[in-house]
Amino acid sequence: MTLDNNNHSVFAMYYHLILVVKYRRKVFDDALSDYAKSIFERLAPGYNITLLEWNHDVDHVHIMFKAQPNSELSKFINAYKSASSRLIKRDHPEIRKKLWKEYFWSQSFCLLTTGGAPIEVIRKYIESQGEK
Repeated sequence: MTLDNNNHSVFAMYYHLILVVKYRRKVFDDALSDYAKSIFERLAPGYNITLLEWNHDVDHVHIMFKAQPNSELSKFINAYKSASSRLIKRDHPEIRKKLWKEYFWSQSFCLLTTGGAPIEVIRKYIESQGEK
């Protein structure tokens, strides 16, 4: 596993984010996904976030990214959802026919940590500290 570092820490923080379209409307195609991805790539560096993988289904996207300890994940996710919603509706007016209200994304999201050792391995390692 490759570790990242900054002035004060060494870390490996990987996440899997799932964002769902409001009302699970089937609006995503390759072009819209690429556009949403480009918005993510523009905003991410300001939050010390790096996009690793992106894919979509017709009503949601899967995003794998890495972050730093000072990354404010909830602020970034909310900023991304707000900016992408506004820009997608502005630049893809056909979306408004499927989503008649102001929101593009569902209010909720799923954020999972990824990578590294399984929880049980870490738990056993911590429990064994101090033993000879």
